[in-house]
Amino acid sequence: MCLLVFAACNRPATSDREVWAEVDGKPILRDQVERYFRSRSRGASDITSPEQALSFKLNILGELINNQILVAHAERARITVSEPELETKVKELESPYTKEEFQAKLTEQGLDAASLRQEVRQSLIINKLINKEIISRVTVTDQEIAAYYERNKSTFNVPETQWHIAQIAVTSAAEAQVRNTKNDDARSPQAAGRKIQALYARLRAGEDFSTVAQEYSEDPRTAAGGGDMGYISASSLDANPQLKQVVSSLSPGQISGIIQSRDGFHILKLLGREQAGQRLLSDPQVQSTIRQALTNEREQLLRAAYLEDLRNRSKVVNYLAQKIQGGVANPALIK
Repeated sequence: MCLLVFAACNRPATSDREVWAEVDGKPILRDQVERYFRSRSRGASDITSPEQALSFKLNILGELINNQILVAHAERARITVSEPELETKVKELESPYTKEEFQAKLTEQGLDAASLRQEVRQSLIINKLINKEIISRVTVTDQEIAAYYERNKSTFNVPETQWHIAQIAVTSAAEAQVRNTKNDDARSPQAAGRKIQALYARLRAGEDFSTVAQEYSEDPRTAAGGGDMGYISASSLDANPQLKQVVSSLSPGQISGIIQSRDGFHILKLLGREQAGQRLLSDPQVQSTIRQALTNEREQLLRAAYLEDLRNRSKVVNYLAQKIQGGVANPALIK
């Protein structure tokens, strides 16, 4: 589970909660940084010294400072989030997990339901601010797309046919972790057979493939994304001639019949196909890819400049940076 905001809670520091930074007089506390550090560094193999750990914490503190500046500016701009918007986002975060798994995730991150909602609200507020102040200002012209294509023409040469595939999977045995939104699991071969037949009938009746996959697919890797498996090259299917034949027989938008495997049953949908060869600028997907790449580059540049301008207008004091620079604290003592 990934939360999008790291805004500070505006609570006064107590003697056992050290202030590591202030933004316009509002504190960011050490325990806030430590909580994110514990969550992000869990299982990390590249943090092998006190200096590396402290550098990581300094980066996290920088994010907290930036986000507190953005939240304050959004408040001045009267940007708000409604309860339905908040509820929708919280449910989206919960959907890939059982209640027990989601609670475990919150506990790992040192959160409860109330603090999660607060962080999600602040995340949505920042996203609205960025959309208003940055994304809405970015434009890309057809001439710029054509120039990008000429500069990067070789990257649009597809070496072999690729299929964009989605799947609904139903396994023949009970799953330890069910990731679909209905928490639905077929626990025997007989139950799996009945379930896949029912799902296939619903698809044939016109129900949306992505929604059915999110609600009932038992593949933990793809269920949350509507069964999307991404692009699969022709050569990667050489080891499974039956599957390759099924996929190559489909037209974009078509679904397969029920496919039985050692693990259970599958239904595939072909979302798209890329033939081998040079893709032309006239291809709408090529234009879309280039437009998105240019948009992302400009958004990142504008966002960096925007945030730097806001920082220049804010009073920021980073006490942790002062300690490190002044040698007051030995990195080995800040764990």
